[in-house]
Amino acid sequence: MGNPLQLKSLNHISLVCGSVEKSIDFYVNVLGFIPIKRPTSLDFNGAWLFNYGIGIHLLQSEDPKSMPKNVHINPKDNHISFQCESIAEVERRLKQMNINYVKNKVEENGINVDQLFFHDPDGWMIEICNCDNIPVVPLSEDNNVRSCSRFNCNIQNYQQQIQQMISMYNEGQLKLNR
Repeated sequence: MGNPLQLKSLNHISLVCGSVEKSIDFYVNVLGFIPIKRPTSLDFNGAWLFNYGIGIHLLQSEDPKSMPKNVHINPKDNHISFQCESIAEVERRLKQMNINYVKNKVEENGINVDQLFFHDPDGWMIEICNCDNIPVVPLSEDNNVRSCSRFNCNIQNYQQQIQQMISMYNEGQLKLNR
């Protein structure tokens, strides 16, 4: 439990590319990322993109011909996952753009999650899902820990911490500095 490294959020992921230009086109026109300024001190070919609260740093491969190509789309392989508003709309757009994809469904206690998997130009796998349907349930024996969605989990955890502090204050275990 806790936050031993005092982390705040995921900042970016870096992807090695056979062609930075092709990857920029994909991440901008398929996934909606926006190119942003990159430090001029970086003396190698690359690009920085940003959207949805995350950065993607594209790095030009020093040997693009030796990069492995993933032809088979395997949902159990490494991937980046994005949540969407409408799986049906994403599927329609992927078909429109002639992007090959694999559909998958996850079911847990009557809750269904739809997933679409496809590759970027270099074979890095992308997942688009409605994963926020599944609540985040900590693997804790603490009965005070409640499940929450990915979006309201932090809010519920803060509310729980505040309630615990109020109880401690009322029981005289916590004093406030004034």
